[in-house]
Amino acid sequence: MTTFRDADIDWLADLLARAATAEIMPRFRRLSPDDIRQKTSAADLVTEADERAELMITAELKQKFPDALIVGEEAHERDNSLLPGLSDAELAFVIDPVDGTFNFASGVPLFGVMLAVVANGETVAGLIHDPLGRDWLIGAKGAGSHVRSTDGSQAPVRVAAPAPISQMTGAVSWHYLKEPMRSRMAKNQAKSLAQFGYRCAAHEYRLLASGFGHFVVYNKLMPWDHLAGVLIHQEAGGYSARIDGSSYMPGHVDGGLLVAPDRDSWRELREELWAE
Repeated sequence: MTTFRDADIDWLADLLARAATAEIMPRFRRLSPDDIRQKTSAADLVTEADERAELMITAELKQKFPDALIVGEEAHERDNSLLPGLSDAELAFVIDPVDGTFNFASGVPLFGVMLAVVANGETVAGLIHDPLGRDWLIGAKGAGSHVRSTDGSQAPVRVAAPAPISQMTGAVSWHYLKEPMRSRMAKNQAKSLAQFGYRCAAHEYRLLASGFGHFVVYNKLMPWDHLAGVLIHQEAGGYSARIDGSSYMPGHVDGGLLVAPDRDSWRELREELWAE
C-alpha cells in the first residue's frame, strides 16, 4: 500500500487547483443546457464541470496512490458499492469536485472543490479549494487548520468563541426534514441572532472554521460533503457530533450532524433547536 505523508497535502492542494483551472473555471457561467443534468431533483444537479474535474482528480490520485480507494460524488452515482469501503480502507480519498453545484450552474460564485483523506476509517486530512479566491482551507489531524494562499503563505484559523444561542449565527438544513420536524427546526432557528444559507458546505465550513459563524445543522450526510469540513473545523478548535451525540465517522450517511464552537455550545444548540 502506498503511504500517505503530510508532505502529500501540498501535492493534493495543487491537484485541486489544477483541476479547477482546467475543468471548472472555464465552464463557469458558460454552461450550455446540455452541460447541466438533474439527478434526484431540480435542486440536485450535476454539470460537465463536476464530471470532468472528478475524472482528472481521480486519474492523478490513482497514478500516485494506486492501491487507495477513491470515492467521488459522481462515481458514486454510477457505482454505490464504493461507499461501504470507507469504514475499513487502509487509505481512501473522498472527492467533491464541485461542492455547490446548484450555485455553479446558476452562475453564483459560491462553490468549492473538497477532498478528504481517510486512513483506517479515520479522516486524517481535509482540503477545501476556492477556485475564485484561489486559496485553500486545509486541516490535518493533530496539526491544526489554516488558510494557504497562492504565494505559499499560511494563516491559522480558529472557530468563534462560545456564545449564547441568541448571539449565534448559523444554518439549519431543515429542507431535508419531514413534518412536523421541518417546521419546528425552521421556527427554532429564529432563536439565533442571524442565519446564513449558502447552498455550499465548502463555504459554510470555511465560515465556521474561520470564526465568522457559529453552527450548522446538516440532515443529509454524504462523505464528500462533510468529511473534509468536519476535520478542518475540529482542528480549528470546534466540536461536532451526530444528532444523537455519537461521533461522525467516514462510513456514516445518516443520523444528521450538528457542528458547534465547543461541546457546551453543541449541547445548548441540541436542546434549543429541537425544542417542542
